[in-house]
Amino acid sequence: MFQDITIEELLTLQNKKEIIPIDVRSSSEFEDGTFPGSLNIPIFEDAERAEIGTLYKQVSVQAAKDRGLEIVSAKLPAFVKTFEQIKEPKVVFCWRGGMRSKTTATVLSLMGIRVYRLTGGIRAYRKWVVSTLEQLGDFKPPAHVILGNTGTGKTAILRSLLEEGYPVLDFEGMAGHRGSIFGEIGLKSHNQKTFESLLVGQLLKLETAPYVLIEGESKRIGKVVLPEFLVQKKEAAKQIFIEMPIEERVQHIIEDYKPFEHQPDILHAFKHIKDRIHTPIAKEIETNLQEQHYEKAVRLLLLHYYDPRYEHAMKQYEQDRVVIKAGNRKEAVEAVKNYLSGI
Repeated sequence: MFQDITIEELLTLQNKKEIIPIDVRSSSEFEDGTFPGSLNIPIFEDAERAEIGTLYKQVSVQAAKDRGLEIVSAKLPAFVKTFEQIKEPKVVFCWRGGMRSKTTATVLSLMGIRVYRLTGGIRAYRKWVVSTLEQLGDFKPPAHVILGNTGTGKTAILRSLLEEGYPVLDFEGMAGHRGSIFGEIGLKSHNQKTFESLLVGQLLKLETAPYVLIEGESKRIGKVVLPEFLVQKKEAAKQIFIEMPIEERVQHIIEDYKPFEHQPDILHAFKHIKDRIHTPIAKEIETNLQEQHYEKAVRLLLLHYYDPRYEHAMKQYEQDRVVIKAGNRKEAVEAVKNYLSGI
């Protein structure tokens, strides 16, 4: 038979890379929020769940169970085979640790495939996330915030530092969004539940770090909102301001957003800010976007929209800041590392 495990036991095993979490809920439920790092092998898809639910409400519990058994029986060989292909230890879960995960674990056990089942399912995990975030409100490590005009490559700088082992909280990565009106282009933005699940894991890893590096984001990043304690930490953080030539910034934006691949999305997003730009300039930007003269369009956007807005926003911060002048992203990374070595 299968064995139940708690959220804490699952987290310990996952941190050791000793288990694969598998969500057996439907694909839409999985997309709405799941345990980080999970695979999705649904026992019922959305239409099947809806059909069974209708039978449960309008006919009888037995009719719903009979139809569920019929659906599962038809897909059972392929369902089991999918699990057989995953050689690592596995834990299955559904919404409450109820019928779907119990059925899955029981069937797999009968077929000689050992799995665990997560006690309480994703609902219990969500409660754990919310509770843990509340407890992390006194997150101790001081913050250093990376600032700089749009296109400086702040996120890329942070990710380079993260790859080298520096303690980084990548808010944009966890949000699946770049934090601007163009921020979702080419990405898949996350909802609040997914963001918080990713965030709590990173905060726990960095609880004992000497400091953390973050980007100077606004409170809202795409669809998600930062917890208030992180907003306060960002506002009190030591500032590292990156200055970089506009030509380099333009190239960073072209590389990051890949406008040649996303022209319709770029034009659609531009309409949301068009009215905030002086009319002749806005027309020139739009024409350049339509004609795929992206470097000209980006340069105009920086000079006439993003840089003035960023300068205005920076006036709200009165803290002393370290200014780093870099010719490119690589120089910026090295300069930040030199600064951090002296703190």
